[in-house]
Amino acid sequence: MAVGDHSKAVVCTPAFVSQVIRSRWFVVFASMVVMASSGSGYAFALYSKELRSTMGYNQQTLNTLSFFKDLGASVGIVSGLVHEVAPTWAMLLIGAGMNLAGYLMIYLALTARIVAPPLWLMGLCICVGANGPTFAHTGALVSCVKNFPESRGIVIGLVKGFIGLSGAIYTQLYLAIYGDNAKSLVLLIAWLPAAAYIFFAHTIRVVPYGRRCDGEVADNDQHLTHFMYISVVLAADLVVMIILQKMFQFSHTAYIIGATALLIILFLPLCVVIRTEYKAASLLQQSPQEPPTIAIEAPRTSDKADQPSPPPVCGGSLGCFTDMLKPPALGDDYSIMQALVSVEMLVLLVVSAFGVGGTLTAIDNMAQIGQSLGYHAKSINTFVSLIGIWNFAGRVGVGYLSEILLSRYRFPRPLALTIVLLISCLGHLLIALGVPQSLYAASVIIGFCLGAQLPLLLSIISEVFGLKYYSTLFNIGSVSTPLGSYVLNVLVVGHMYDAEAARQHGGMGVAGDKVCIGVTCFKRSFLIITAVTFLSAIASLVLFWRTKGFYKEDIYAKFKVTRAMGADGSLAASRQ
Repeated sequence: MAVGDHSKAVVCTPAFVSQVIRSRWFVVFASMVVMASSGSGYAFALYSKELRSTMGYNQQTLNTLSFFKDLGASVGIVSGLVHEVAPTWAMLLIGAGMNLAGYLMIYLALTARIVAPPLWLMGLCICVGANGPTFAHTGALVSCVKNFPESRGIVIGLVKGFIGLSGAIYTQLYLAIYGDNAKSLVLLIAWLPAAAYIFFAHTIRVVPYGRRCDGEVADNDQHLTHFMYISVVLAADLVVMIILQKMFQFSHTAYIIGATALLIILFLPLCVVIRTEYKAASLLQQSPQEPPTIAIEAPRTSDKADQPSPPPVCGGSLGCFTDMLKPPALGDDYSIMQALVSVEMLVLLVVSAFGVGGTLTAIDNMAQIGQSLGYHAKSINTFVSLIGIWNFAGRVGVGYLSEILLSRYRFPRPLALTIVLLISCLGHLLIALGVPQSLYAASVIIGFCLGAQLPLLLSIISEVFGLKYYSTLFNIGSVSTPLGSYVLNVLVVGHMYDAEAARQHGGMGVAGDKVCIGVTCFKRSFLIITAVTFLSAIASLVLFWRTKGFYKEDIYAKFKVTRAMGADGSLAASRQ
């Protein structure tokens, strides 16, 4: 039998199917699908009007619900701590249960199948529902980063980018399944993520892999680039579908055809996984006498190697306090407490609160901003729907670009974060000034910058504090986002909007839903958001200054092996 025929015979077997499912490339594919079903928070603007009309909420009350949504989506520290002791499959199952329970209650309230819950209970439901995906995010993202530590910027941007697309994906699916009914969108948000989490629960995990030698070219980026190309095609398909649906009246059959094409593209990365594993199996069959080269980490010969690992719990309060104030070098594994009290984490929390919080506030209020500035309802729906596309572009584009700049030119990620924050100030300023026909540009800038901030923040945390407690630390890095979102969204934007609306309609005592019209509705509030975002950009420069020496080195050296000449003249692989 020819070698090629023998290879084909081998790969067309259950063993090859198991090889594909157990590969780290399948982990990336499964994580992409999980993330694509997890961005329910970005669809809030699509059903917020239904909440307002059905439940009788005013703008401040609606923004309060939005805060609880952001609280649940951002406070993933619980999922991070759970993941320190629980396997990934358990994280996905917990996320499925919480997502289904939270959003199903909101759907039952919207359809009057239960008595209208009080605001605190609605807030609790949306918080629980939005917190469920953080368990899946933590398990999927940590697995991908640990599987591809040398390409973490690309992987984080790619995987998290699908959350940015999920709002537009949900729109297409619910139009195909339920028709144009915003209440049914909430039902879809309830059951679809739960189904995806359960389906992929036992396939997302950390997969052992062989480290490449120093100077050896890795093919990780090539395959990840193929994933990125497919994701760009998916985003382009969504853009075309959204624009066509705003220009023409689609039948239900047309929506079904569009959703079918969407699902085909979404699952197309599976072909990349199969092709990659097929090539690996073929190479193994062609050289059966040569075992695969695996880099083995040599035993450390330093004095520290003989010392026992520090215990997880310190002996006394003074010892804990002293250990907290003596962190390791940047890039080594910090403990959770060492990271918490570091200046680097403090800066990241400020950026997360006011940088990410400001852009989330703008996105949550985008429909009301368009209404106050006199945009047509169809135009408002169009750019609200496209925000997720720009969010995706920011995550994938900046994640990929920052990785290339870092690996080739040692361009530090904190400086890239500063640039992104300054660009987002421009988007907030366009809204504050109410420049005619500028809301389209503002939505592109804000959506892109929100997406760009996330892979930069998550990559910086993994690089500065190490990967040992990454599942907890990257969730700690975003814990301040809901606080910033609450202050800016509820206390600033919501309060000022309702005050201006009351002034236009004759005072606070006038009953009914008061809609504010004009530039003044959001002018002062977004000038405040612009100012605090600029201050967070200044704070990020502190992080750049403290880490510039660290980023001048090869920060991925620990994930490579170097060939050292042994005493007998043979080559041996050892860890750098």
